[in-house]
Amino acid sequence: MGYTLPEKFLKPYEPSDCEARLYDVWEKSGYFNPDNLPDDRIKPWCTIMPPPNANGRLHVGHCLDITLKDILTRWRRMQGYKVLFLPGSDHAGFETQIVYEKKLEKEGRTRFQMTSDELYKEIMDFTLENKKVMQDDIRKMGTSCDWSRDTFTLDPDIVKNVHNTFRKMYKDELIYRGKRSINWCPKHQTSLSDVETEFIEQNDPFYYFQYGPFVIGTSRPETKFADKYIVVHPDDKRYSQYENGQVFEIEWINDPIKATIIKDEIIDKELGTGAMTITPWHSDVDFALAQKHNLPIEQIIDEHGKLLPIAEEFAGMKIEDARPKIVEKLKMKGLLVKIDEKYNHAVKVCYKCKRPIEPQIKQQWFVKMQPLAEIALKAVQDGKVKFLSESFEKTFTYWMNNTVDWNISRQIVWGISIPAWIKNKGTDKEEISLEIDKPSGDGWEKETDTFDTWFSSGQWPLLTLKYPDGKDFKTYYPTDVMETGRDLIFKWIPRMIMFGMYLANKEPFKIVYLHGMINDEHNQKISKSKGNVFSPIELAEEFGTDALRMSLIIGNVPGSDMALSKDKIRAYKKFANKLWNITRFVLGTIEVPLTPAPDDAGELPYSRGAKENMYTSHILAKPKNIIPNHEKYLEELSTLVETITKYLEDYKLYLAGEDLYHYIWHTFADDIIESCKADLESDDVNHRLSAQYTLYEILTTCLRLLHPFMPFITEEIWQSLPHHNKEHGTMLIVAPWPSHIQQL
Repeated sequence: MGYTLPEKFLKPYEPSDCEARLYDVWEKSGYFNPDNLPDDRIKPWCTIMPPPNANGRLHVGHCLDITLKDILTRWRRMQGYKVLFLPGSDHAGFETQIVYEKKLEKEGRTRFQMTSDELYKEIMDFTLENKKVMQDDIRKMGTSCDWSRDTFTLDPDIVKNVHNTFRKMYKDELIYRGKRSINWCPKHQTSLSDVETEFIEQNDPFYYFQYGPFVIGTSRPETKFADKYIVVHPDDKRYSQYENGQVFEIEWINDPIKATIIKDEIIDKELGTGAMTITPWHSDVDFALAQKHNLPIEQIIDEHGKLLPIAEEFAGMKIEDARPKIVEKLKMKGLLVKIDEKYNHAVKVCYKCKRPIEPQIKQQWFVKMQPLAEIALKAVQDGKVKFLSESFEKTFTYWMNNTVDWNISRQIVWGISIPAWIKNKGTDKEEISLEIDKPSGDGWEKETDTFDTWFSSGQWPLLTLKYPDGKDFKTYYPTDVMETGRDLIFKWIPRMIMFGMYLANKEPFKIVYLHGMINDEHNQKISKSKGNVFSPIELAEEFGTDALRMSLIIGNVPGSDMALSKDKIRAYKKFANKLWNITRFVLGTIEVPLTPAPDDAGELPYSRGAKENMYTSHILAKPKNIIPNHEKYLEELSTLVETITKYLEDYKLYLAGEDLYHYIWHTFADDIIESCKADLESDDVNHRLSAQYTLYEILTTCLRLLHPFMPFITEEIWQSLPHHNKEHGTMLIVAPWPSHIQQL
């Protein structure tokens, strides 16, 4: 008498038949919430979702990030940990406002025609709508996170705690307001931090001009109208005849000017002519020199990238239009020495619009980075925070040893407001109050700048776990692993460690796992300009989420980039079908003998308990005699369990997935099943029972090992197996991780 297969196994596996249904079952089961797991679980384990920007659908980087975290989450939950995978979403200040401004442009509108309140409300509605779409995408990926703890960076309690952090840091003199050189984007009309800028290689003309007795070089002649200081190295013999502070009159762009010599060791004698003029308002390096020597500073270019009245006939012109005209004027004056037409240099640009950054001098809020960097670096050096890659730890160490103060001011509407009142704003007599309500007296204005989004997301582990008094904070902090993209080694990772050590005196996570970028099938970076952008969610709908998850994991070495193609995803859809077919075969071998023949001693050929439930015990109980070949297969299975577990403990998820794939497809399907077919057809009942038990044991063990990687198909099969009892669990999501195979 044989086992009757469920009808679904009579046709190929179809992911769309079960994925949405199974996710709904998981979510309703309550197992995503650690509070619903048994209290006797080993210990807490936590990872926090890097909050995806709530301004659109998930991109492939998000899907990789979520998949890696979910594999670890499901594995730890099956191991018996009290697991919390905490989801969230980020308002993503500057990025979201840019996305919305593009929407306004398509509608023929601009943010500069709207009040701040109108713009904020529209972006909030837009963000909340997209947040729902993004969360649906996260569910589509099979993410087993606790939605009851979902957090948004603009939740009132989050904003309140961010404000409290700002006030504490200001009181501790770690935040100050000062007039300094900042990165200004002329297109988006806001300042940016260094991590929000990029450098691109660019060929531009490089001009050499006669500046009195000196020759200077520059690629930006439009900044030189107010250059009245020439800097040389004190040991440069070419200029030994000149004294520091010496003044002489020279002919310059508009009129003759008086120029002063400054000798400073900052100058590289070997670079160019070894002499340079300085433009403090429009150069970070020159600003530092001006501060050092107490020199006057004058603005040449406005916030829109146009020349100011100091440029006289060029006033009001855009930089790119004025530059050749200025060069022509200097040529007419006989001051153009030569032009190098192929000057290759790195140009700092806005990371979103790629427009060149225009340094400006503005009053902004800054965080003193050095003291925070020191405590973050110490946490890593003391082993409290461990990077899986030594190279990333070296990168982190370098940046912590070479910090610059962090500009946290953004001149945008969308974000968390900086909680300050300012009097005499923009003058040398500024007064600051951090009172919640408007201070008494006249002249107080509410600060209109918002925080750099990294100021709030840098506190994410603390904020989401309700620092300092929340139950989750006391239970799950520090978290176990922070997995995110390698590009965030400069942006997010250092800030989380800094805030964690500063506020809680405790590292925010123990392990840092950084993944690389996902490229297209030709290993080219994915970008709209290249036209190679694809929707991972659409790929999941076409091939199944499990296939997408496997394609994102296998071959993905931590920190390294990886190519992704439809062919690769299609291959893992075939693997899902292979597993489905294996299951159909194994279940089809099951016999339900109603009157088993006793052995010579008069005992049934089953382990104890067989009489209690002939069907279930026949599947789960180990026969008394397992033939040697089957013993070998079970020993190999034990080795596989140990190997996969070790890979996961070492965060080598790509190797675990690869080994499971090859074992199931080749070892199990091609070798073991083929070998067992003769035993399944044997007249010897012990051979048949041994083969059935062995195949079923391998199948159920493989389902448990594979579940973190391919949760949908493994759960769908598991729900169809006749072993729903306390030993195995009715849901695979909480079935025990196979720590060993029964002793033979």
